[in-house]
Amino acid sequence: MFHQSAVYFMSNKNNNVLYVGVTSNLIKRVYQHKTSAYQGFTSKYNCDKLVYFEIFSDINEAIEREKQLKKGNRKRKDNLVNIENPEWQDLSEGWIFNF
Repeated sequence: MFHQSAVYFMSNKNNNVLYVGVTSNLIKRVYQHKTSAYQGFTSKYNCDKLVYFEIFSDINEAIEREKQLKKGNRKRKDNLVNIENPEWQDLSEGWIFNF
């Protein structure tokens, strides 16, 4: 069975908060953020908008990339979003969450 892992950024409606995460199931994890399934940073700051993600076939590569991104400053993270998603739209818009 083939598994995909992802590094992703969640933001709030004003795009002034950015959360960097890693997961082995992006659709499920985004759903958890959108529904505030867990109390923490993203629920506290209303980060329910997926603005960036990268897909990996190896979870260890995804974890290394997450660490690299977290070490970087906000401007570098913003630049990644601006290149791939200049309007900062919710990339999960239209996803169907069936769990």
